[in-house]
Amino acid sequence: MMASVYSAKEEDGHRSGSAASGDERSNKPDNTAFKQQRLPAWQPVLTAGSVLPAFFIIGLLFIPIGIGLFVTSNTIREFEIDYTGVEKSSPCFSCTQPFGSNQSCKCSVPFTLRESFEGNVFMYYGLSNFYQNHRRYVKSRDDRQLNGNTYALTHPSQVCSPYDYNNNVPIAPCGAIANSLFNDSFELFYMQDNGNKTRIPLVKKGIAWWTDKHVKFRNPAGDNLTAAFQGTAQPISWHRPAYELDPSDPDDNGFINEDFIVWMRTAALPNFRKLYRIIQKNRDRRAPTLPHGNYTLEVTYNYPVISFDGRKRMVLSTITWMGGKNPFLGIAYMTVGSICFVLGLVLLVIHYKYGSPNNNADLSN
Repeated sequence: MMASVYSAKEEDGHRSGSAASGDERSNKPDNTAFKQQRLPAWQPVLTAGSVLPAFFIIGLLFIPIGIGLFVTSNTIREFEIDYTGVEKSSPCFSCTQPFGSNQSCKCSVPFTLRESFEGNVFMYYGLSNFYQNHRRYVKSRDDRQLNGNTYALTHPSQVCSPYDYNNNVPIAPCGAIANSLFNDSFELFYMQDNGNKTRIPLVKKGIAWWTDKHVKFRNPAGDNLTAAFQGTAQPISWHRPAYELDPSDPDDNGFINEDFIVWMRTAALPNFRKLYRIIQKNRDRRAPTLPHGNYTLEVTYNYPVISFDGRKRMVLSTITWMGGKNPFLGIAYMTVGSICFVLGLVLLVIHYKYGSPNNNADLSN
């Protein structure tokens, strides 16, 4: 009887031990190359034969590229005028003083170009200390409205608040970005020696991205744009409604107005410039687009910046195959290339002075 009891206990223990050993075996990874980490691997061995040529090749490639980019950037003509009017001596100082909200102030800023501008010349307006990258500012827009959605026109998104309704009337376009639309305007005149002035034609078509103009921004459906915007209010800071943004060009009104589209593409930095107009090159290729001499910039001063210590400027610039003036890229290439070349020389001296005599490619010593 006792033997049978002990046998039963031993059998139970044997079964439990077998179950435990089975659990242990089930937790072991499979005997595969992947799970047992037996896959083939490649690990680079840094030797003088591989490191030194890499440093010299990078240096010899980056330095000429940097010089080319830097020289190309320096060939770009650029001229900048600050017309904020903070200083009393500024021609636009009177426009910074309080005046009626429905009035526009005009000022004339004379300047001189010491060098002629060849090819197409791009006119930009620039703002400083204006944070278009603020999170709430960037979100304050209704892309359904801007894409011509009729329902969104009269039911703006809540992200536009507090620029979604004006006295319970929906605003179109809504949001802080649209409400702060830059509305200064410029006219450029060339002052001739005989005292006459010649207006420089400023081309507006083509200043916005093609995808923005034809894909992201669309007017509400309908032939009558004025009727499409019925039941909506213009943004609080605008002087005229969206369907009359450009009275001189009926095809450039509403949400497809190119000045509006350019402004709606927010800038990443607080100091930025945006394309305003294009001065197309002279058909007579021998004549410069903007000859050197005296000019006058006629400014219709509407946009206030003094309240937030901002600055306004107008920029004239040519471009090359690499775009606008940007010396940083060339300097960066030359700096990296020079550092790599110098490091290559230093490591080469160390290798030949302290390297192992048995293995010239060994840097471990």
